[in-house]
Amino acid sequence: MFLLNRPEVRDAEVFTRMPDAFRRTGVRSAWADANRGGEPVDSFLEAPVFDAQGMLYVSDIPFGRIFRIDPQGAWTLVAEYDGEPNGMKFLDAGTLVVADYKNGLMQVDVRSGRVSPFLERRNSERFKGVNDLAFDRAGNLYFTDQGQSGLHDPTGRVFRLRPGGQLDLLLDNVPSPNGLVLSADERVLFLAVTRGNQVWRVPLQADGSVSKVGAFFTSYGPSGPDGLAMDEGGRLVVANPGLGCAWVLNHRAEPEVVLRSPAGASLTNVAFGGPGRRTLYCTESTTGTVLHATLDAAGLPVLAGG
Repeated sequence: MFLLNRPEVRDAEVFTRMPDAFRRTGVRSAWADANRGGEPVDSFLEAPVFDAQGMLYVSDIPFGRIFRIDPQGAWTLVAEYDGEPNGMKFLDAGTLVVADYKNGLMQVDVRSGRVSPFLERRNSERFKGVNDLAFDRAGNLYFTDQGQSGLHDPTGRVFRLRPGGQLDLLLDNVPSPNGLVLSADERVLFLAVTRGNQVWRVPLQADGSVSKVGAFFTSYGPSGPDGLAMDEGGRLVVANPGLGCAWVLNHRAEPEVVLRSPAGASLTNVAFGGPGRRTLYCTESTTGTVLHATLDAAGLPVLAGG
C-alpha cells in the first residue's frame, strides 16, 4: 500500500470488558467449530449500536446473546436465544432488527428480551447466513447475506428490503459481503468484502438498481474489512480484524487515522456514540472487549427503520 501522506497512528483505549460472570469459558459451540477452527471461545462480540439514551448494545454470536452496556461500562443481558446474532440496528425505540446467521433477520424487544422472526426466508428459501444491515431515511433495509462465501465461492449477496415488503437482490457475486454503510446523501452504499480484502463502492441509481460497482479500498493481511461507519465529514471508518485496527479513510480512500487495538487483534466492528457522537466504539471480539477513541469529526446518525 503506497501512501502519499502518512496517517496518524494511535491506540484506542479499553472502555469495558465483558464480566467474567457472562463468559462461557471452555464451552464449545457450533459457531466456533465452523469459524474458529474448533477453538473454544467464551464469547465473540459484534454489532455495536446505540439507542437514543446512549446505551450501547452488542451481540455475542456463538451463544446467541445480546447485551446492553451503560455509559459507565456496566453490562446487562437483554436476550439469549437459539441463534447466532451479528449486525443490529433499531427498528424503533424499543426494537432491534438483528442479522442472525442461523435464523435470518430477527427482531428483539429490548425491554422484555422477547425474540421473534422479522424475515427468516426469501420465497421459502433460507439465506446463506445474514451478517449486517443498515436502514436509509425512507425505511429501506439493506443487508448482507455472507454465508461461507469467499474467493472460492463469490456468491455472497446484498439485499434491500423495502418498507412494503418487496425484497430486491442488488448483488449476488460478492466474495464474503460483511459490513455496510450508506453515504450521507444515500447515493452510495459502501460494502465490506472481507475475504476479498476490500471495501466496494456501490452506486445506487434513481430506479433502485446498482451500477458501476467498484473497489474503493484494498487492505491486506489474513482477514479483511468487517464493520463500517461514516462520519459527518464523509470519512469511512473500516474495522479490519486481520490487522487489529480501524482505518479512517478520506473520500479518496486514503488513511488519515489508524486506530490500533490494545487488546487482541480481532477488531471487528465500529459505531459512533457518546456526547456529540464524537467517540468511536470498537468491538474486539476475541477478548470480549469494547474499545473507544475520540475522533475529530462526529459520526453520522445511525437511522432506525420506523
